[in-house]
Amino acid sequence: MKKTLRARLLKTRDSIPPEQKARKDAAIMERLFALDLFKNAKGLLLYASFRSEVDTTRCLSETIRLGKRLILPAVDSRRRELILYEVKEISELKPGYMGIPEPAIRENRQVTLKDIDLIIVPGVGFDQECNRLGYGGGYYDRLLGGATGQRLRSGGRIAALALAFEEQITEKIPSEPHDVKVDMIITDKRVICCHVL
Repeated sequence: MKKTLRARLLKTRDSIPPEQKARKDAAIMERLFALDLFKNAKGLLLYASFRSEVDTTRCLSETIRLGKRLILPAVDSRRRELILYEVKEISELKPGYMGIPEPAIRENRQVTLKDIDLIIVPGVGFDQECNRLGYGGGYYDRLLGGATGQRLRSGGRIAALALAFEEQITEKIPSEPHDVKVDMIITDKRVICCHVL
């Protein structure tokens, strides 16, 4: 069921016309930048957008411009996990696993979840209960699942947000015990909040 749903949602996302997608990308970024969660975060775990995902280029640049700590994942396919690195310039990203942009400069830049105030994750689809359908590798579920014990900090909970087009919101995402929900989904039309943060 997940495989069929994933294929349908990817096809829908891929079919958004470029001009419309650009407007949607801009609307999502405006909503994100207006959030206190974004404004107050000092260390942000983001992802570099790939293919028809919500374009995060502006968010990466804005995070650096504002003097926040920008952290991006690199895939360790052997261990099947995401390794986190601080990025100081967008030019430090190079095509990595499956062609996805990843930090290329890694010496002395590895960080842990304790360095992060806000996690922004990609996904194929979501429902209004904040269930997330990923790409099937389980990398973000493992990261967020492993973060469960570390997501409470002296300053409060580390929020996990997702960026999505309204077309990616579906009635129900099948959920299994290892699947980890996000706290909030920001679309081009609204903010879906599932936890008080």
